[in-house]
Amino acid sequence: MSTATMQIAEQSGWLTLGPLLAGLVVVAMLLGGFWWGAVVRRRESPPPLPEEQPHLPPGGAVREIQENREPDEMPQGPNRVLPHDLHGYGNLGTRPSPSKTRPRWSRGTSGSFGGGGLGGH
Repeated sequence: MSTATMQIAEQSGWLTLGPLLAGLVVVAMLLGGFWWGAVVRRRESPPPLPEEQPHLPPGGAVREIQENREPDEMPQGPNRVLPHDLHGYGNLGTRPSPSKTRPRWSRGTSGSFGGGGLGGH
């Protein structure tokens, strides 16, 4: 065989052997991943027993409550109120509204500021 023929045969051998070796490396990495997953799974605590599972409250399932809410009033004073001045008002939030009617938007508006509606004409 000539040198040129040997080089072509040598190159085609690497072209065949290279992808085969790469495939074997990928398969070995996948098998190693499954093995490592099994090791980690054995270290974890077992799943909870049926009696350890969460249960419904005694009154049954909790249902959604629909009510109108209104904001609590901010404390009024002669000076501007800053966040650190509200330390005694930690429970500011909302409270149930005595009104039972749902607030509605004006006709022709989207209900949001800058919503692109025609406004309250």
